Amino acid sequence: MKLNIILDENIENARQTFEYLGRTELVHGRKITPETVRDADILIVRSITNVNRELLEGSSVRFVGTATIGTDHVDTAYLADRGIGFSSAKGCNSDAVAEYVFISIFRAAVRKGFSLRGKSIGIVGCGNIGSRVERIGKAFGFETVVNDPPLHRETGDPKFRSLEDALKCDIISFHTPLNRTGTDRTFHLLDAERMKLLKNDAIVINASRGEVIDNSAFDFKLAESNITAILDVWEGEPLFSPSLLAKTFIASPHVAGYSLEGKINGTRIIHDALCDFLGLERQSPPALPKVENNVVEYRDTGSFEDTVERILCFDYDPDSDTANMHEAAKLPDRERGAAFDSLRKHYNLRREYSNYFIKGDIVDPVIKAGLQALRYNFSGG
Repeated sequence: MKLNIILDENIENARQTFEYLGRTELVHGRKITPETVRDADILIVRSITNVNRELLEGSSVRFVGTATIGTDHVDTAYLADRGIGFSSAKGCNSDAVAEYVFISIFRAAVRKGFSLRGKSIGIVGCGNIGSRVERIGKAFGFETVVNDPPLHRETGDPKFRSLEDALKCDIISFHTPLNRTGTDRTFHLLDAERMKLLKNDAIVINASRGEVIDNSAFDFKLAESNITAILDVWEGEPLFSPSLLAKTFIASPHVAGYSLEGKINGTRIIHDALCDFLGLERQSPPALPKVENNVVEYRDTGSFEDTVERILCFDYDPDSDTANMHEAAKLPDRERGAAFDSLRKHYNLRREYSNYFIKGDIVDPVIKAGLQALRYNFSGG
């Protein structure tokens, strides 16, 4: 029996991956409606589609996949109650997001002229992404302060610290899911009151969900401090605050995890989960295209920050994302939201550092350890 499969049109290699299973229909994620899914067997979405009773009631959907790591847009309790299979693509783009974090940190240090030696990173959320940020941060010599209440309760590991401790660090990076209620509520986790704990010259990075930071309160905070804001996610997406954007050092349209590897991983994870659900044998994934210009010449500039930043930004310039966001901010609300979605849809997917070779002898052991943690390859002198 051939399946009727509805796919978000922005899922990488969606049709090529799933069309052998039946009829595939590609739909914009914001235009997936109850009518769209009424006769569907399978629904595969991204984070912009809310999957709940209102969408699925009366449909024939029996499996839902989201090619994203987050699941706050999916009513998983409803799916379980209806006996509908479900899978997320947890961990699919973790390396890409971790790379984005360190690109941003080193770019900020170079452009603003401050040293990163001896700095601390507060990591809020230590799952697939946060644990990578912790590992890479340690390799680069940062002090890491990790906050993750659910993991602390589960493991009792004394390495987990309070949120207050994390917020007092030189750099704070958020990697939590969005929980609007409950013991581990993360909605407005960084609110006006907690912002008082931030150092006046801290770097604050949010590559999790926009609502984890109270954007209005953060806008006011940035106006009265020297905080460096790096925001990939925004409250109220696809709309975002032009006022907050104007005070943000690096801005991007929810694309921190947009590497080709991350996108393909997401599609593949959902494909494999669907095969398991249907009792079918998994197919081998196609090989990714090679990166042609993949050799980075190592050059010691005399500055830890300059040396590393030049390598990390070899094939990606975060200024381009920031400039595109500023262009979108000039538009009226309705057009601004459409522009945000368009930037995501037509984004030039990055390639992860595991594809690159560093040529040359690296004397500084901290630099070498950090680059190794970022999965670079080394080709010697």
